[in-house]
Formats: sequence, structure tokens, C-alpha cells
Amino acid sequence: MTRHVIGLLGSPLPEGNTALLLDRALQGAAAAGCTVEKIVVNNLDFQACMELMFCTGHETCIMDDDMQEMYRKFRDMDGLIIATPVMTMGIPGKLKSFMDRFQVFFMAKYLRNQPLVAADRKVRRRSLVICIAGMNIPEVFIGVKLTLRAFLDIIDCRSADELLISDMDTIRDIRTRQDLLDAAYAKGRSLGEALAE
Repeated sequence: MTRHVIGLLGSPLPEGNTALLLDRALQGAAAAGCTVEKIVVNNLDFQACMELMFCTGHETCIMDDDMQEMYRKFRDMDGLIIATPVMTMGIPGKLKSFMDRFQVFFMAKYLRNQPLVAADRKVRRRSLVICIAGMNIPEVFIGVKLTLRAFLDIIDCRSADELLISDMDTIRDIRTRQDLLDAAYAKGRSLGEALAE
């Protein structure tokens, strides 16, 4: 059975460094035999979570927007590659709003004890995180890691690997670093191969 991998671009720059790394990782997953799909958060039409609590008793959100389709896709995927830059020591605002809207999954899993992800699918789901930061300081990825850890737990997708690249203010153009593009490809391929096991 072919595994499906979603690449989630959290950067507001659709052709920037983060996007280039995500594309390479998705190429790697595809080379491993997975079907791949890229979702650009900035292109989605949705509102931030309003805590309307409709999802307390339902498997969806009362706000009818692009998130309805995202819930289905994220329930049915096998693998996830999240690519984001660090912004203000965290993730970009639209990506954070996107993740907050998965309150639907949180309520199903923790309030109703009826997770939206089937148990047999949950055991094989894995993720890869690709994150770039302008600064080269030890703490630069902490906020991103904490947010993504919570999100991945909510959607029942185990954290499997990461590619963290700091000092992008010096590197500037990721295309000058073939080694990093190759690393993204290798990690994407490794994710795909792990999903196929």
C-alpha cells in the first residue's frame, strides 16, 4: 500500500529557503515510493480558532472554511513534513493559527476519548521537522520545538527526525549549500522508507 506524505509549508515565502528544503524532502519521500502533497498554509483561507467549543461534541469545527478539508487530509495521512522558519523565537502566525484549529483533534482525543486517527494508522505515522533560523544562538529552536511537539501529539503523529539549520542570516541562499539540500532529501527519503516498513 502506498503511503501518503503531506508537506506543510509554514513560511509566508512560497519560493524561499524553507520552501526549497521542503521540496527536496518531498522529492526524497517520493523517491521512497510515497505519494506526496504540498500544502502551503499561506494559501489557505481560514480564521483563527475562536474557541466556539462546537468541537467538544462534534468531529469538526463550526467555522466552515478550508480547515474542513485539512481535518480529513491530516486524519488520513501516513507521514508529515513540517517546514517553517523561526519568527520571533516561534513559528509564523498563520502556521500557529492553523495548528490551533486542530482543537477538533484535541477534543476528540482528550475530551471524548475517541481519537480521529485510527489506532492502526497511529502506530505508523511519523513526521520530519525542517526549521531554519536567521540567528545562530543555542536557544533559537526551543519555542518551535515545544509548539510542534504539542501539535504532533494532538494529531497522533510521532516525531521521527528533524533538520534544524541556524545562521541563515549568514548563509542567506540555501541554494549555495548543496549539503543542506541533500540532507533534506535524505531525511525525506528516510521518512518515506520508514513508512513503507
